[in-house]
Amino acid sequence: MHCPYCSAEDTRVIDSRLSGEGDQVRRRRECMECRERFTTFEFAELNLPRIIKSDGTREPFSEDKLRAGMLRALEKRPVSSDAIEAAINRVKKKLQSTGDRECSSSLIGEAVMEELQKLDHVAYVRFASVYRSFQDVNEFRAVIASLEEEPHGRK
Repeated sequence: MHCPYCSAEDTRVIDSRLSGEGDQVRRRRECMECRERFTTFEFAELNLPRIIKSDGTREPFSEDKLRAGMLRALEKRPVSSDAIEAAINRVKKKLQSTGDRECSSSLIGEAVMEELQKLDHVAYVRFASVYRSFQDVNEFRAVIASLEEEPHGRK
């Protein structure tokens, strides 16, 4: 690892510990020449599968699209950005854990709905109404009724 201050090649690790949800290693390093200290993060680089859309077309996974969809549903809702990022990471981890090179967009949609249901019921209903193309008010009622039947869900 090159020193970001003097570009020397000789640095040593002073401390290592797990970071995030245990999927990163945080390393504290020291340059052997200028004695400056800096932090690096190491994580496994896993490829996310290509997405098979409902019309049969394929495209690379886009974290920006995932984030935009979730943020749209969570707009003006009292959910912290840390909670949103953690939910996005869980969706990505779920996709990676399939081990498949391709997966359907419906898998992502269902994973997002699962995460939104845990985060905020209003956001969940917003997303579900678009994702499942609700046609009338009765479909909203059915989803809301299922949320009210949850034993320990947020209201």
